[in-house]
Amino acid sequence: MFGLFKSKSEIEKLQKQYEVIMKDWHRLSTTDRKASDLKYAEGQKIADKIESLQNN
Repeated sequence: MFGLFKSKSEIEKLQKQYEVIMKDWHRLSTTDRKASDLKYAEGQKIADKIESLQNN
C-alpha cells in the first residue's frame, strides 16, 4: 500500500522489459527460429544495460 505511488527505478523497468522479451523468446523458440534469435539478442542487450547500471 505504501509503495503504491513509488516510481520504479531504471533497473526495475529494464528487468520487467527483459522478462517480457524472454517470455516472447521462449514462445517463439518453438515456431519461428529467426524471430526467436532476434528476441534473444534484444534480451541480451537489455541484460547488458542492467548489468552496467548495477555496476555503477
